Amino acid sequence: MQPSFDGGRLRPKGDGGSRTVTLLGATGSIGRSTAGVVRAAAGRFGVKAVAGGRDGEALGQTAIELGASFAALADPSGYQALKAAVAGRGIECAAGPDAVIEAAVRPADIVVAAVAGTAGVIPTHAALAAGRTVALANKETLVCAGAPVMRTARAAGARLLPLDSEHNAIFQTLGATPSAALERMTITASGGPFRTWSTAAISAATPEQALAHPNWSMGAKVTIDSATLMNKGLELIEAHHLFAMPPAKLAVLVHPQSIVHGLVSFADGSVIACLAHPDMRVHIAHCLAWPERIDIPTRRLDLAEIGALLFEAPDFERFPALGLAMAALRDGGGLPTILNAANEIAVEAFLARRIGFDEIARLVSNVCEAAQANGEGREPATVAEALAVDHIARDRARAILADGIRSGMVTI
Repeated sequence: MQPSFDGGRLRPKGDGGSRTVTLLGATGSIGRSTAGVVRAAAGRFGVKAVAGGRDGEALGQTAIELGASFAALADPSGYQALKAAVAGRGIECAAGPDAVIEAAVRPADIVVAAVAGTAGVIPTHAALAAGRTVALANKETLVCAGAPVMRTARAAGARLLPLDSEHNAIFQTLGATPSAALERMTITASGGPFRTWSTAAISAATPEQALAHPNWSMGAKVTIDSATLMNKGLELIEAHHLFAMPPAKLAVLVHPQSIVHGLVSFADGSVIACLAHPDMRVHIAHCLAWPERIDIPTRRLDLAEIGALLFEAPDFERFPALGLAMAALRDGGGLPTILNAANEIAVEAFLARRIGFDEIARLVSNVCEAAQANGEGREPATVAEALAVDHIARDRARAILADGIRSGMVTI
């Protein structure tokens, strides 16, 4: 079984040419890891275009190192730095949202979609609409606009390859299994830095403590989501769209070592899991080379050295964000879009020290409840509608946040 849509065909290796790659989110953690895989597999991949956020100098250096012919920066304020960085190198450059879309739709065998947050929705959708094969590391694309994005992929004959470690693990375990034989898909969570902390200690956690992930090196937003376990809820929503699995057949298991990344349970009682050390290069390499596999310099797994693997059920009382996301997935409609938007505002507020750690989930809950009370739960029919719902939810989250701060309330 492939992801829920598997349309186009990648050019097979051995055709005398390298596979061409476009890298969206080139200066982020996934982008840097992807660049490392490309460099390690010398000659197998040729980078055509790169896109970044606001760091023009860093994007320019990445474009030079990877031999890209086009570099696009989302924030025009960094354009002069980008232009200076690539001067004399024959690299075309541009800035602004349209420039990132241009990078996304330029001809390439595979587009790595690693733009963080909802900012990645439009360029990822554009790449799919252009019929590209997309290695998806931006979960917000499917959380915010899953149904219309998947319709676009089907209509355009595009393919989505799951790049997130958990979804990639499930993809690797499925093979050609028919849907009727699947009983459950389980993604794992490290538990984050607060896995063993009490409720009181978690409530008092600082941004520095929340950003100290025990296993992974990631951007700030996804690291906070990992600490609240919201990340796992968003990944369940993503898995629902990627694999066309009903919510009742999706589950989360806490696994602090991050060795087992995903498990699939079958109707005959067997379970197949994908194991690897926590290193995104494993999953990036799988997507870039798929359906082949390539040799990259990652740490090899020695189970005898590890000795034991630990698993726990998630604690919904200490980590209510996971329950909120699972409820949004179950209730469907526009709630996943609303939940994701509210969470982005809440995480920003926590990192800015405007709210406490425990108030992240509380703010998200209040926004979702207000949307439901106002009858705003209809599923967006298009990406534009999804982004409009996202905008309304962000405004509501900001208003609730401002009211709480003005009133001096300790809780939102």
